[in-house]
Amino acid sequence: MLRGRTVLLLLVLWAYLCSHGDGLRALRRTTGGRRGGTGVGLTLTGQDANGVPLRRSKRGWMWNQFFLLEEYTGLDHQYVGKLHSDGDRGDGSIRYVLTGDGAGSLFIIDENSGDIHATKRLDREEKAYYTLRAKAVNRITNTSLEGESEFIIKIHDINDNEPKFTKDPYFTEVPEMSPLGTVVMQVTATDADDPTYGNSARVVYSILQGQPYFSVEPNTGVIKTALPNMDRETKENYVVVIQAKDMAGQMGGLSGTTTVSITLSDVNDNPPRFPKSLYEFKAPESTEPGSTVAVLRATDADIGRNAEMTYRITSSDGPAMFDISTNRSTQDGVITLRKSLDFERKRSYTLRIQVENSNPDPRFLRYAATTDGATVKLIVEDVDEPPVFDRVGYVMEVKEDVAVGTIIGSVSATDPDSSRSPVRYSIDRRTDMDRVLNVHPGNGSVFMLRTLDREDITWHNISVIATEFNNPRLMSRVPVNVRVLDVNDNAPTFATYYETFVCENAKANQRIQTVSAADADEPIGGHRFFFSLAHEASVKANFTVRDNKDNTAGILTRRNSYSRLQRSTYLVPVVISDSDFPMQSSTNTLTVHVCTCDREGNMQLCNQEALVLTAGLSTGALMAIIFCVLILLMIVVLFAALRRQQRKKEPLIISKEDVRDNVVSYNDEGGGEEDTQAFDIGTLRNPEATEESKQRRDMKPETLHPPVRRTVILPPAHRDNADVRNFIDQRLQENDQDPTAPPYDSLATYAYEGSGSVAESLSSLGSMTTEGDQDYNYLSEWGPRFKKLADLYGGEDSDSCRDS
Repeated sequence: MLRGRTVLLLLVLWAYLCSHGDGLRALRRTTGGRRGGTGVGLTLTGQDANGVPLRRSKRGWMWNQFFLLEEYTGLDHQYVGKLHSDGDRGDGSIRYVLTGDGAGSLFIIDENSGDIHATKRLDREEKAYYTLRAKAVNRITNTSLEGESEFIIKIHDINDNEPKFTKDPYFTEVPEMSPLGTVVMQVTATDADDPTYGNSARVVYSILQGQPYFSVEPNTGVIKTALPNMDRETKENYVVVIQAKDMAGQMGGLSGTTTVSITLSDVNDNPPRFPKSLYEFKAPESTEPGSTVAVLRATDADIGRNAEMTYRITSSDGPAMFDISTNRSTQDGVITLRKSLDFERKRSYTLRIQVENSNPDPRFLRYAATTDGATVKLIVEDVDEPPVFDRVGYVMEVKEDVAVGTIIGSVSATDPDSSRSPVRYSIDRRTDMDRVLNVHPGNGSVFMLRTLDREDITWHNISVIATEFNNPRLMSRVPVNVRVLDVNDNAPTFATYYETFVCENAKANQRIQTVSAADADEPIGGHRFFFSLAHEASVKANFTVRDNKDNTAGILTRRNSYSRLQRSTYLVPVVISDSDFPMQSSTNTLTVHVCTCDREGNMQLCNQEALVLTAGLSTGALMAIIFCVLILLMIVVLFAALRRQQRKKEPLIISKEDVRDNVVSYNDEGGGEEDTQAFDIGTLRNPEATEESKQRRDMKPETLHPPVRRTVILPPAHRDNADVRNFIDQRLQENDQDPTAPPYDSLATYAYEGSGSVAESLSSLGSMTTEGDQDYNYLSEWGPRFKKLADLYGGEDSDSCRDS
């Protein structure tokens, strides 16, 4: 049935195109630059969809189109059409040639008959039409009977593609409580078929799943709400399936589907609600202000910002006792304490709490109440509390001359509980290590245990502890600061040590020194000192004291001249008194040295003590310097004694029988640059006196293997002066063959003095022979250190020199 309708449509379209020349694509035949003409013409012959031959003659060299259905499924090549020339008489003299898109591969032509076939199945969605060129040539001469002509093979579309959505799945949101017909979103499907030919690409939308909540417009794909006031709190997520079908939705069309996930977004359409109307909490009376005493939680069906709420205290029987705030992360109402609780004073509190939306939506205020309320009852629990002092701190004053046992003040504490337990007092001895004060355990009286000295400590800061008799673990403490008041118990003295000089040519009433005083006491009105000359020195006074009325005094001369030879030093006694009660005074001595001065009063000559003292060195400083010098001298003497003791070393060789390996340090200059070992031949001992098998002392051998001693026999000519060499060679062999020797290089030295001097006496008085009778050639065998002597005395040159 469908194939018959398709053939009928093609026939109607073909008849329309034949009657309207402007609907065809005209292609111009090229004939050597000549339009029209009387030459040979080509005729296109094709078939319709049913295989009925279609024949159309050329009109003014305008060629018609070939039509070919896509997706051909036959076994043979699909016939496209036929080319025929008017000059073709059927004798085989004309050959047809096809060129252009797909010629020879997709499209082939029978060069004898001009039949055109398609070799493969074509897809319109890949290529909608093909442009080819055809010509007829003489088979013998290969000349064109007419110019090349161009024509088009157009691929007819069939409905072979289903609609496809641009997304799968879709995700979207729509506010809850939206009115009917609210647009949710638009979905779009595309069809790859030809939209200009038939209804293959005409898509119609429909909803397969999602009724009765949503609907879709058939032509546009717009999804809308189908029910009003959908509630998110009832159902939040919806899955809608949309179908897109081509052929305008007719039966037989192809279809595609997609899924749309729709979420109802929240709006503030629900007020907060308390789960209960009455809450009860308990809090101990020891709860600190600022602590949390209760937590309320109201519920709101909304989410996010729409679920934010605010709590308020609307009424309370404890004004300014509580605060409430909102925990923004949990939306809880937190009740905190502003003042301390007291079980003995009030045992319960009642509060009225209100909760409301922080961000109300005016559109939904008419649906329900926007606030809710609840009653909170807070019960205060009794706690056994420590004693409470009537003050946060105590300050007491006492004079420094007060007697031991004197009460200087008292502290007081009471038990705040209803039991009113008695209180016991004590002093925290960590704050009174010297045990200066004490407290009466029953009445809290603070009294003295020791005498005080204000000049030593001005303030005594202690802590008094109050504990309950019934529960000693409950205690409290209070600071007690005791200030020591001053009494006049110190006499004033010179502010510093004074020592001065007077010139021999001084005049009477000349000021030589100004003195001041100091007092450890601190009177309330300040210090006032009085200066005077001691009574015993005023009879034959050489100097006078003048009080300057400003706590200083001047020392004046009383005579016109002083003699350094008669008396070089004067001691001036000065009496200093204070003005407090009881009055205290002291006698201080000023030392005055007599010196020779010039006319301007500059000192020129004075005794040694005066010069030192004038330079600013006191007697104490001089004593310190002398003491340091003595210590340095003692250190030097001790160091010298130690050096002397170190120089007394133990002799290298105690006895001839004591033979040991030694590393000997000695200070000899050596034999020059050639003597690199600085070997002292005098440190060797006669090898005959040594022990035969002397084991090493620097390590303990596992087994004892006595070294083999080998005797080396020298030629007779060398026996007299080769004993040292024999000894060294013998010791070397013993060490090389000793199994107990350590596996490392060691320096072994032997204290062998030798068997006698080869040179005997060097004195000419004791010589029994003359120089000419001696043979000095043996010197060349003694080594490099005796090379110079061998050159001087040995050989013929030396003898000739001596003879001459």
